[in-house]
Amino acid sequence: MKRVMVLSLIIGLVLGACKKESSTTSTPTPSPGGDTVSAADKVKDTSLLIARDIYLWYDKIPATFNPRAYADPDKVMQAIRPYSIEPGFTDPVDRWSFGILQKDWNNTSSGISGDLGLGIFFLAQNDLRVSYVEKESVAGTAGVERSWRITKINGSTAINTSDASINYIVDAIYGGKTANISFLKPDGTTVDLTLSPSTYKEEPLILDTIYTSGSKKVGYFILNSFLGDTAQIKNGFNNIFTKFAANNVTDIVVDLRYNGGGYVFLQEELANYLAPASEDGKLMYSQSYNDKYSQYNRSSYFSKKGSVNPSKIVFIASQNTASASEALINIMKPHVDVKIVGPSHTHGKPVGFFNIPVGDWYVFPVSLRIVNSLNVGNYFNGFTPDNTVMDGLDKPWGDLSEDCLASAFKYLTTGGFKAETKDNIRSDAELIRSYNRLPSHKYKFMVESRKVIPGLK
Repeated sequence: MKRVMVLSLIIGLVLGACKKESSTTSTPTPSPGGDTVSAADKVKDTSLLIARDIYLWYDKIPATFNPRAYADPDKVMQAIRPYSIEPGFTDPVDRWSFGILQKDWNNTSSGISGDLGLGIFFLAQNDLRVSYVEKESVAGTAGVERSWRITKINGSTAINTSDASINYIVDAIYGGKTANISFLKPDGTTVDLTLSPSTYKEEPLILDTIYTSGSKKVGYFILNSFLGDTAQIKNGFNNIFTKFAANNVTDIVVDLRYNGGGYVFLQEELANYLAPASEDGKLMYSQSYNDKYSQYNRSSYFSKKGSVNPSKIVFIASQNTASASEALINIMKPHVDVKIVGPSHTHGKPVGFFNIPVGDWYVFPVSLRIVNSLNVGNYFNGFTPDNTVMDGLDKPWGDLSEDCLASAFKYLTTGGFKAETKDNIRSDAELIRSYNRLPSHKYKFMVESRKVIPGLK
């Protein structure tokens, strides 16, 4: 329990200090040596102390690291990333440690957003499409749908993959301001909408359906996140698999192409539905920490849910598929025939973290890793698709002619994939840059929300 006491003491000291000074946070307080230490610096100091304790690569952070040189805990967490030296990799592997104000995390983790509710991506250099729409957002209530082309934003038709255009697009769509957007619909008609950011509840499960080919029934569903209203998500899993069972579904397509991850326990929940009954009780994955916290390493085992016993699962994935969604793919591989279809390799995040309170902030230093039952889990370069096909942004959700779904369905019904399509995004430097920059407003999460380590929130 010694490490837990250290971490709890670190957290308690800064919380006590910040609470005591909450009414005068702008006034520095004298330290015993006569120097003044502001509340903001105490929070940054404590953020580093936490990282030195629980970060997977804590022993690589130099003694000279000065947290007060950074603006806030988020910048401190970003600054420790270069010290994430992992055997077998030339460059640092951590791209995720971060900090966030508690009020913002409380909204994000519960699936509350306050933007236009649009996902966007380029089909071609000058062809920007709606990739997904949150139903309860301002865009959703206005009737915007996936596959609509954006032709004008705030009067500008200069919509392309140049740096200047992408900066303009990101600011207009995700900058928290009202945007005037012109859309070209698949039927050739146009619609002009003025959309203002509004608060809405995200719905990670946005579609489920069943396709029939001869006697074969294929179940398909789209899961955009493992964050949100957890009770609603768990209920959604139950409803989907109850329907699949009633219709004798034998194989499943799980669409994770925009799923950046979320809670580990929801990933487990879905894995228990996807696992064949023969895997009940078998090792699902193992979770481990640095050598200071090795006593909290643990393993999870399958506890089969529902009566669907898929013989094959195809995951649709992309560069936006990250963290808990990648972990789901990884932990299912030893237990069922798993294939991946999509436009690119996945993000490559086999590690996770806790939300640790520091003043008004939470810090998330990478602190845990997950490996599957074969002890495989070092996929920092992501998973490569078994079949590379474009993200069919010109098709609505569930359309069997959409490239990714078409290929997955073909494999499950014939044993062969759709012919690989030339993906301009993978071969064009400008589109590669847009791939990396347009989704930047979304976090990549694998969050252990259960109190595995006492003293951690």
